[in-house]
Amino acid sequence: MSPTLPYRGRFAPSPTGPLHFGSLVAGVGSYLDARTQGGEWLVRMEDVDTPRNVPGAADAILKTLEAFGFAWDGPVIYQSRRGDAYAEALARLQQAGLAYGCACSRKEIADSATRPAIDGGLAYPGTCRMGLPDGREVRAWRLRVNDEATAFDDRLQGRVVQHLGSDVGDFILRRADGLFAYQLAVVVDDDFQGISQIVRGADLLASTPRQIWLQRCLGFSTPTYAHLPVAANAAGEKLSKQTLARALATDQAAAELLRALKFLGQAVPGELASATVAEVWAWALANWDFSATPHGPLIIVPQA
Repeated sequence: MSPTLPYRGRFAPSPTGPLHFGSLVAGVGSYLDARTQGGEWLVRMEDVDTPRNVPGAADAILKTLEAFGFAWDGPVIYQSRRGDAYAEALARLQQAGLAYGCACSRKEIADSATRPAIDGGLAYPGTCRMGLPDGREVRAWRLRVNDEATAFDDRLQGRVVQHLGSDVGDFILRRADGLFAYQLAVVVDDDFQGISQIVRGADLLASTPRQIWLQRCLGFSTPTYAHLPVAANAAGEKLSKQTLARALATDQAAAELLRALKFLGQAVPGELASATVAEVWAWALANWDFSATPHGPLIIVPQA
């Protein structure tokens, strides 16, 4: 990515439930990084995995963001409405011979995989890479990878290197249920929205080399990345809907913002303890120090 490009950042929650403190940390970090550099900040609903979406959650997320004083640029886009764009990208990869049909079920992959993937799953063993087994039909579509180093310099986590062939294997672009995979959707949307800087949680760090590989396959530019530390519970589990993270309380917005700023290493003065949401943002925008952000990928936080 050219450093002369204007700054365009984004916050991309999934409407699988309400926002929680971990979501707020990512939102605050990405918002302040964009605004203090004169950049735009967009909001995108990453609702491509439609079976996991909770009815009403998208609207509730936007109302929470407004209550917490966030202001975004342009319209909110929804991945669930962008199937045509993902289909077009997949067709380009198919025509270039970069994507291939896969007949394997999850059980078959589990039975034949010989190594774990870097994100905790199983590395695809390449069963269908040279063609479908006799009599089998396409269930999903995968992207071909190689085992050369795919690397990038993260603004917080430093140099990150993966060998996709051995660390992940050829990965899914369209699932057996017909839904497009997150990796394809996020890459297509980041290009569509002209995103130049991505600031998000370190739980997505392992996905980034796949996204960079996909960007290269599609001829897209690669944004600059910064992966913020992830808030975790006492058991070391990322705060999420699955780990029963408490939903953000809008009547405690100022206090929660201060908590997020402290989590991100900011030297919050004691006199802000009774500040309003607007006063917290005014201080944060005037005093944001990205270099103070902790580099560790995981930080334990007490549950209030």
